[in-house]
Amino acid sequence: MMQHLPILQVLLPLLAAPFAAMLRGRDVAWGIAFITTGTAFLISIALFLEQRALGTTMVYELGNWAAPIGIVYVIDAASALVLPVISGVGFIATLAARQLVAAEIDPRDHSLFYAAWLLTIAGMLGQVTTGDAFNIFVFLEISSLSAYALVAMGSGRDRRALPAAFNYLILGTVGATFYVIGLGLLYMLTGTLNLADLAERLPQVEETRAVFTAMAFIALGLFLKMALFPLHFWLVPAYAHAPSAVTALMASTATKVSVYVLIRLIFGVFGVEFPGLADAVGLAILTLGIAGAFVGTLAAIVETDLKKLFAQSSIAQLGYMAIGIGAMSATGLAAAFLHLFNHALMKGALFLAIGMIAAQAGRATMGTIQGAGKQIPITMTAILFGGLALIGVPLTAGFISKVYLVRALLEQNFWLLAGLTFISSALALAYVWKIIEAAWLQPRPAGAPELSETASQYVPAWIMVFATLGFGIYATPLVEAAFAAAHVFIPSTMGAN
Repeated sequence: MMQHLPILQVLLPLLAAPFAAMLRGRDVAWGIAFITTGTAFLISIALFLEQRALGTTMVYELGNWAAPIGIVYVIDAASALVLPVISGVGFIATLAARQLVAAEIDPRDHSLFYAAWLLTIAGMLGQVTTGDAFNIFVFLEISSLSAYALVAMGSGRDRRALPAAFNYLILGTVGATFYVIGLGLLYMLTGTLNLADLAERLPQVEETRAVFTAMAFIALGLFLKMALFPLHFWLVPAYAHAPSAVTALMASTATKVSVYVLIRLIFGVFGVEFPGLADAVGLAILTLGIAGAFVGTLAAIVETDLKKLFAQSSIAQLGYMAIGIGAMSATGLAAAFLHLFNHALMKGALFLAIGMIAAQAGRATMGTIQGAGKQIPITMTAILFGGLALIGVPLTAGFISKVYLVRALLEQNFWLLAGLTFISSALALAYVWKIIEAAWLQPRPAGAPELSETASQYVPAWIMVFATLGFGIYATPLVEAAFAAAHVFIPSTMGAN
């Protein structure tokens, strides 16, 4: 049975989606999504443990057709680390979605909502596991098209969701088009789309202009998908106006999958020793990363809508992942994987908690939470811990990510960038303090909506909070897994742990 888990990980949500759409009962559709995402999470944990025990790459040949002719699904240290992020967040978000969707989506659309929800998760899992570059594009489109629909479903409560979904669709399509153009050029040069086969054949044509053009198209397409500054302008409206459950899922997983695909292609296919990669591409990614870190943080400081505030902070956090990638070292890649994992937990906690406030009050703004620290203390404390993790306060997972990120920069003698990274991270204290001040130090204004909390509302967010604290206090297993993932692409002899 273990040998079939890589394909089952993707097939289960893919096959469950039409059943959720056909069985029109609201509770039935949610039940299908809950059982499916829970099973996918268990599969991802089993694959992670199996891969760590074996220490080798697990390859599943679809239809027993061997690569490079057949399609393969690959579980190595990198994909095994990212799979639990997607399926785990998907499972917890599905647990919270029962109440959030009931409050924000027309009951007649619930079955279609959960069908699109499962397709989005299936597409993301497929991107992580497939060993074929064109299959990445196929799964990218599956997850993207269903995500556009999920964002648009927020229009029943907020009409701005429609233009947000339309802009997301247009820019997402541009990104996918850039990716597939680059892929076409690589296929023209090598005659293969298998990732491992591409890596073997590219050195024969690495000096041609077409290869550099292909890399540029692929990188630009994925920069758009991961919302790397300055190609991030679709993200804030999509996160702000989407249904709260969708915001929690997307903010925790969607852009992280694109970060993973970028790492897989840049380092796994082109390779760190590819001519000009470390100098030109690495420098460009570093520059965009540090710029995004400051732009996102400064925009969050002046924002008053909590969804937009933490969407802006996502621009900054994605910038930190880009800095890790741009360092072009094993430590840098490990830091990127660490922050990919940890940021999913932080943002999951934040947006699930904020979603519960928005579901009751209509919107979650600084005015909405004014004085709410006494009214909904457990929910507001979850937001506080999520914010502290974003800053990188010790004993949170965010601290571990930032430590290894700065370490990676110092190893490369990027002292100025290390200082700028520390400053941009410290600036996050400004918007976190703004929330603390509003929630606990200001009185509840007259006429403010009454807020309440129950265990079913705050437990999903607190699961994420406990995970964030747990991996901050005892980080050794996660750090080891992150370095193992980095060494898939940069051997340990090329970058010290």
